[in-house]
Amino acid sequence: MATTLTAREAAPAIRRRRPRSGRFRRVAIVLLFMSPWIVGFLAFILYPMLASLYFSFTKYNLLQPPEWVGLFNYKFMFLHDPLFWQSVRNTVWIVLFGVPVSIVFAVGTAMVLTRVKVGSGVYRTMFFLPTMVPAVAATLSFVFLLNPSGPINTILRLLHIPQPLWFASPQWSKPALVGLSLWAIGETMIIFLAALLDVPRQLYEAADMEGAGPWQKFRHVTLPMISPVIFFSVVIGVIFGFQYFTQAYIASGGQLHLGEPQGSMRFYAVWMFQQIQYSHMGYASALAWVLFLVVMACTVVLIKASRRWVHYQGGFR
Repeated sequence: MATTLTAREAAPAIRRRRPRSGRFRRVAIVLLFMSPWIVGFLAFILYPMLASLYFSFTKYNLLQPPEWVGLFNYKFMFLHDPLFWQSVRNTVWIVLFGVPVSIVFAVGTAMVLTRVKVGSGVYRTMFFLPTMVPAVAATLSFVFLLNPSGPINTILRLLHIPQPLWFASPQWSKPALVGLSLWAIGETMIIFLAALLDVPRQLYEAADMEGAGPWQKFRHVTLPMISPVIFFSVVIGVIFGFQYFTQAYIASGGQLHLGEPQGSMRFYAVWMFQQIQYSHMGYASALAWVLFLVVMACTVVLIKASRRWVHYQGGFR
C-alpha cells in the first residue's frame, strides 16, 4: 500500500516535469531554425551599430588605434563644419519637395489608370517597368537626356524655350533629380492603384446622391480612404530621402566631382561617404548616428501626427 501511495504521489511531479521539458524542446527548435537570422543580426547589424557608436566618440582613420575624443566629433559637426549644414539643407530640400511631388504624381497616375477600360494591364505594366531598371542605369540615362547639348535641350531649343544646364547647374540639379524620381514611381503607383480600387463604390454612390462634385468626392471620400497608403508612402519616402545617395553620386560625376556643381548635390549621405573616403571613420560614425536619430525622430513625429489625418476602415489605429 505504501508503494502504491508513493507512485501516486510521484505521478503529478512527473506530469509537471514533462510540459517543462516539452516547452524547452520547442524553444530549442525555434532557436535552432532562427539561428541563421540571429547570428546574422548579431554579426552584421548589432555589432556594427555598437562599434560605430563607440567610433563616433573617437578619432579613427583605420590605420591607427581609435583615440577617444569624447563629443569632439559632434561639436565639430554642429559648430565648425559648414559642409555639414550644406548637406543638411540639400537633404531637407529633397525630402520636403521630392517626396510630396512623387506621392502626388503617383496618386494622379493611379487615378488615371483606374479609369482606363481598354488595355489597362498594358498601361500599368508600362508605368511599372521603369522601377525594374537599376538606379545607376536610370541615372546615367537621365544624365544623357539632360545633358546641356542632349535631346531634351535640343527639343527646347527648337521650341525657342530657354535650355537649363540641368545637372551642371546648382539651380537645376535638384529639380532634375526630382524629375528622375518621377520616372520611377511605378512601385508607389501600384500601391495607390490597389488602394483606389479597394475604395467601396457605395461611398461614391452616396456622394453622387448628395450632389458632390469630382473635387468633393476626391477630398471627402478618396483621400480619407487611401490615407493609410499615403501615410505609408510618406514614411518610406522620408526615410529614403534622408539616405539619398546613388542618384546624386552618379549625376554629379562620381568621386572626382562628388556633390557638384557648387555642392548642390552634396546630400547628407554623400557627405558621410566623403568622410569615409577621407578615412575619417570617427566623424563618419558620428554623422551616421545623427542621421539615425533624426530619421527615428521624424518617424515618431509622423506616426503621432497620423492620428489626426489617417483614417482606417473599422476604426482600427
